[in-house]
Amino acid sequence: MENYGLDLHGEMLLEEYRSQLPLFEQLQSVVMNQLDTIIKQSGVVINSMEARIKKEASLAGKLQRKGHKYQSLSDITDILGTRIITFYNEDVDRIAAIAENLFTIDWPNSVDKRKMHQFDSFGYNSLHYICQLPKSVYFDPEHPEINEIRFELQMRTALQHVWSAIQHDIGYKSNIETPLEYHRSLSRLAGMLELADDEFSRIRNSISEYRHRVQGLVNSGHLEDVRLDYDTFRSYLQRKPFDRLNHKIAAITQAELHEANFMPFLTVLRGMGMETLADVEHLINDNFDNAYQLALFQLSSTDIDILAESIGLQNLCIVYMAKKGIGKAGIRYLFDTLNGKMPQNEVLADMVFEQVSKLSFMNK
Repeated sequence: MENYGLDLHGEMLLEEYRSQLPLFEQLQSVVMNQLDTIIKQSGVVINSMEARIKKEASLAGKLQRKGHKYQSLSDITDILGTRIITFYNEDVDRIAAIAENLFTIDWPNSVDKRKMHQFDSFGYNSLHYICQLPKSVYFDPEHPEINEIRFELQMRTALQHVWSAIQHDIGYKSNIETPLEYHRSLSRLAGMLELADDEFSRIRNSISEYRHRVQGLVNSGHLEDVRLDYDTFRSYLQRKPFDRLNHKIAAITQAELHEANFMPFLTVLRGMGMETLADVEHLINDNFDNAYQLALFQLSSTDIDILAESIGLQNLCIVYMAKKGIGKAGIRYLFDTLNGKMPQNEVLADMVFEQVSKLSFMNK
């Protein structure tokens, strides 16, 4: 057993640590499992979650420096340290609320370092809670002392974590005098990271507001005001705009409709010149009967009993391209976009173009 040169009190605390190490390991497992479960249930997306039990040598070093501060091992609250790293500032607060509901918080010894720095101060901060595991969450009758052990939970953003790691790597401490040029440079960098954190949150909130606004326009039917993009098309699909055509096509052979991914059609629709959701709505209204006519030609002599629910939109695109004179090249582009470029698409495009060319609306 290594001799760390501790005084008698320090040796007693270190021996207490050794005897309680299995309890800390059990506590770590329980805490991490509880956090993992409840964070997943909450829907908060985090960057990472980690935990560590202080190594014996590290604890010995702490006891050498300030062992006189601790009457017993329970006074050392960071032997088990946990950390949750989020992407956004506001998610730190959400994780904090989760922790407050899950654990018993030792408020006098917890600290929100984010609120401590002054305007001209240096450093990047995080939220530190000193916690205990309440019996209502977990209780082991063979080891009831687990509920008495305090542990640390740090919560910070990814950029705060990066800054903390860099700060630690270069050995910089704000209370140690450093040349002014380095202090200024590091302070500027810290300010840039803080600004970036705020901007990421602002942009996310703006995008969320945009999506809610788009959803409102889609729900109210003001499609001419909604530009066609990934988010708006996805919102539009919630209205199931192609269902009526799909069911009419499926009825030709009493086929069953299977779920399909409509998002690859976004590239096709844009390639066809669609700029707003109103353009997509016009595509449906103006070509509904012709798309059904094409399906009737294709399916009436078959016994196909399974169809993808994208069949209606696919036929709408084919009919539109044929009527606009885009023809076989456009149909090949459609299949290349949906299926990936492959030689078979040329053969398929030839066949479909021949089919659509025979229909009455193409021969008026």
